[in-house]
Amino acid sequence: MIKEAIYHRPKNNFAYGYDEKTIHIRLRTKKNDIDEVKLIHGDPYDWNGSKWSHERNIMMKSGSDELFDYWFIAVQPPYRRLRYGFELKAKDETMFFGEKGFLSSQPEDDIAFYFCIPFLNKADIFNAPAWVKDTIWYQIFPERFANGDESINPKGTLPWGSAEPTPTNFFGGDFQGIIDRIDYLKDLGITGIYFTPIFKAYSNHKYDTIDYMEIDPQFGDKAAFKRLVETCHAKGIKVMLDAVFNHSGYYLPQFQDVLENGKDSKYKDWFHINEFPIETEPKPNYDTFAFVPTMPKLNTENEEVKGYLLKVASYWIEEFNIDGWRLDVANEIDHSFWREFRKTVKAANPDVYILGEIWHDSMPWLQGDQFDAVMNYPFTSATIDYFAKGTINAEHFSNIINRVIHAYPEHVNAVQFNLLDSHDTPRILTLCNGNKDRVKLLLLFQMSFTGTPCIYYGNEISMSGGADPGCRKCMEWDESKQDKDMYSFVQQLITYRKHNNAFGNSGDFSFIETNNEKNYVVYKKSNANETLLFILNNSAKSIDGEFAFNGTIQSSENFWNADSIEVKNNKIAFALDSYSFAILQINEKK
Repeated sequence: MIKEAIYHRPKNNFAYGYDEKTIHIRLRTKKNDIDEVKLIHGDPYDWNGSKWSHERNIMMKSGSDELFDYWFIAVQPPYRRLRYGFELKAKDETMFFGEKGFLSSQPEDDIAFYFCIPFLNKADIFNAPAWVKDTIWYQIFPERFANGDESINPKGTLPWGSAEPTPTNFFGGDFQGIIDRIDYLKDLGITGIYFTPIFKAYSNHKYDTIDYMEIDPQFGDKAAFKRLVETCHAKGIKVMLDAVFNHSGYYLPQFQDVLENGKDSKYKDWFHINEFPIETEPKPNYDTFAFVPTMPKLNTENEEVKGYLLKVASYWIEEFNIDGWRLDVANEIDHSFWREFRKTVKAANPDVYILGEIWHDSMPWLQGDQFDAVMNYPFTSATIDYFAKGTINAEHFSNIINRVIHAYPEHVNAVQFNLLDSHDTPRILTLCNGNKDRVKLLLLFQMSFTGTPCIYYGNEISMSGGADPGCRKCMEWDESKQDKDMYSFVQQLITYRKHNNAFGNSGDFSFIETNNEKNYVVYKKSNANETLLFILNNSAKSIDGEFAFNGTIQSSENFWNADSIEVKNNKIAFALDSYSFAILQINEKK
């Protein structure tokens, strides 16, 4: 038994309150080292004479990566208090693991040995808006989606789609254009729109804010925005805005005042300025986003800055009824600010979704006091590397996805924002070198995985584009140039996700089989009523295979493309063309 690999802490993703009655507990052990794990648990005050009253329950192996196995159990302590430890068995060895370490025999009269959850307080339970887990997002870069009001075009606006996108050109996308196309999104099945910044700014991307309280005039005015929100809500579509609070734009009046008045400016403490006079070359002598001199970093520890930004946070909720905030460069802002931000937002509307842009391990922001979720880039990277680029094999892919699943609590995973591409990355069709079958595998995995999926505008009609600015082309509205087959495929995926609980976010995800030689993966989505098996061939060759199903199959039926699957004696044989898939619906004997 490799004790150095065994890990647990009574917090974060290893022990947490799932709801007011239920505690989830996880344990990590070396891969293939432990045969069985039992949870020993009881109330710390429940004693039978000198003996502590407790029980044992077998934990299930919930997944593995290249180094570790993960074990899981849900318990409902009758008094919302818990002392617990682990009994581990490996071949002929038995060990007991608790807060004080390892013992060869179980201590029954020393509860200090065990891990402790003092009390399951409702206020400490992570709580994200319930609607998010069933939302299908669509990301819109407003300048490039649709031009509905040419009278407000910026100076020098080009005819729609007449040129390749550059960092400086404009095509006149606006709110009216989006309103005119809402039925297109409704028909696709979209139930949430994530807008990149809409506030007054200098650039076409609007991440260099001039005024957080004003709409950029190229998009319309506040009345137009209110119409947009109301139109979306009438169609059952939520609205999420992009908050760029880490940095402002160069032309923010407060920064312009600093440029003009230097150390005498009353706004000098709004920013992180290292010395005066201010210089932008060769590198700015003030903190910025990256080293971009036109994006000075805001000092969110300054009370005036904090008050201004928190007013922004509540204003757009209270006045325009938005449903979410996506927080740009969220990891570079202090945690204290985000705690106050959450209190402000939830006071305005507790049902508003708070989404942070963080590309790495985000557990410090996901403990219920800051964000509801983050943009799930580890999911994105693994999925792109496997299905689009082919730079990792099936087993490596499953290892990464299992790490993603176990990195956060289960109810955090349910609302994680799962994207494949965005305004910051090449489009998936380009990443797949134009292979639309590989794009379909990407979309299928995204739509059937745990979390809340987001489609980047135009992917549903096979738009292409490289890295910024290539990924920011004008939306293609000429139907003769739209890929109708891809649109129908995405529409069908969304329909299944919405109307089939196991396919969507009410199904538990687990890998069944990975094959490096033939490069396919098999995974299961299941709940109490239904089980779906997904077989994805990520190979340029036609393949066949067979795997055993751990359970008793009573019956099976074709869910999607499953005609080439044979089920016999709990073994499943299949044959698939290159870059294709099959989904089998099975009924298990319980």
